[in-house]
Amino acid sequence: MNWKVQLFKLNYDAREAEAVASVLESEWLTMGERTVAFERAFADYLGHQTEAVAVSNGTAALHLALLALDIGPGDEVIIPSLTFVADINVVIIAGATPVLADCRSLTDWNIDPDDIERKITDKTKAVMVVHYAGIPCDMRRIVELCRKHDLWLIEDCAHAPGAKFAGQSVGTFGDLGCFSFFSNKNLSVGEGGMVTSTDPSLIQDVRFLRSHGMTALTLERHQGRAISYDVNRPGLNYRIDEIRAALGLVQLSKLDAANRQRDAIVQRYMRTLSGINEFLTPFATLASQVEPACHIFPVLLPEGIDRVRVIESMKSAGIQTSIHYPPFQEFLAYQHLAAQKTPVAAEISRRELTLPLYPGMTEDDVALVTDALIKAESVVH
Repeated sequence: MNWKVQLFKLNYDAREAEAVASVLESEWLTMGERTVAFERAFADYLGHQTEAVAVSNGTAALHLALLALDIGPGDEVIIPSLTFVADINVVIIAGATPVLADCRSLTDWNIDPDDIERKITDKTKAVMVVHYAGIPCDMRRIVELCRKHDLWLIEDCAHAPGAKFAGQSVGTFGDLGCFSFFSNKNLSVGEGGMVTSTDPSLIQDVRFLRSHGMTALTLERHQGRAISYDVNRPGLNYRIDEIRAALGLVQLSKLDAANRQRDAIVQRYMRTLSGINEFLTPFATLASQVEPACHIFPVLLPEGIDRVRVIESMKSAGIQTSIHYPPFQEFLAYQHLAAQKTPVAAEISRRELTLPLYPGMTEDDVALVTDALIKAESVVH
């Protein structure tokens, strides 16, 4: 499809190509010195005495977090009802039970701290939050809840590298933070992720788990710093490679500027759609302590409108759209969760539409998208 405005475009230039070429010239492709540099740079970027472990993808980061916290059969993990399927998948794969918490409202799509508290039982072991669309959750309230009930806190920051709450980077509030560097993310390397923590013991567990539980890595043996290795616990191969780490270093250097560009585009969208009563834009008003890292731009379509016809109308105009996210309860694998009612998230899932957003978008691009959306609404309604 030859889109006039596609959902996402890479924020790449010659620097990424040079970084990849440098790795190829080095003839060292597996996890090595560039990975270490990426981990250190990312940890420094977050601040708050954070340590970071680079991994193969964001789902691996989430899975490692659960393993490091020894979450398994008999444990309940509270997760948002409105999120990507990776969050519920890793809880199930760990052997734990997912408990769905609702969104706050039709204007604040992040997890509701009040509903988190309602869902806590004597089996609850952890809370997993997602900073939806790059907008930080109410971390002050959520941290207080987890401390009060002695629960682990996992932050899924896939949408939110660079976002802050009360001046503190997301990914540093929880016991473990999990980032994704998938192709469409704010920091994009194709596949890749990061686990972060301010707890040295937890981060060391993640390092072991990332690479088969081995106490010495291939690079250390190559450099003569180790002859063999021990395995201190069963682990997995969730390593990142040097090409993606090199891309990550370049992308990290661009992240703040790219996030500012994203925010400017979101503000343009907001100004255009604010006078049109048919469309509701969440997070239109942010609390003063919230600094977003605008990842996607979602809108809530008018009640009763045929979303499929809107998508088709916009497609015919050359505008790519998406949905974030279908409800878990409608997936074949999770129909048994139908009894877990999250009405706000269900309403959002039924009416949500994601519009294009990427740093290189122009005002003309935004106009093409909004014009196509308004036209689709008038034709379909």
